[in-house]
Amino acid sequence: MKVVLSILFFVTSLSSFAKGIDLEANMKNMGLAYKNAVQASELSEFNHAIDEFIQLLEKAKTADFKQHQSASIEGIDKVIHKAEDAKKLANKQGILAAKAPLKEIDTLRKKYHELHEPPGFWELLFGK
Repeated sequence: MKVVLSILFFVTSLSSFAKGIDLEANMKNMGLAYKNAVQASELSEFNHAIDEFIQLLEKAKTADFKQHQSASIEGIDKVIHKAEDAKKLANKQGILAAKAPLKEIDTLRKKYHELHEPPGFWELLFGK
């Protein structure tokens, strides 16, 4: 009986692990891909970095957000849209044209990260 329960637990934990992603590691990789896109000096380098960034964003959409699920997905969609705009502009007008949408991505990042920041010390003591 113990063996059956152990196997059942193992299979259940594997299936739940397969569904979730390591959001923290994914976000670090997104940050690196974004940084590479911003610092790219050649179009091929930029396209590779921005494609990787978009792919990681799509992967992040599958994460299990504990709170603000719809707002988080909405934010990711906006960032994907801006990244695609940046890629189109870079391919049509050059890398410098992509700088404005890339800057907007950073603004969106700051806005939507506020949804998931833990409360501060004073906020815990006195509330909002």
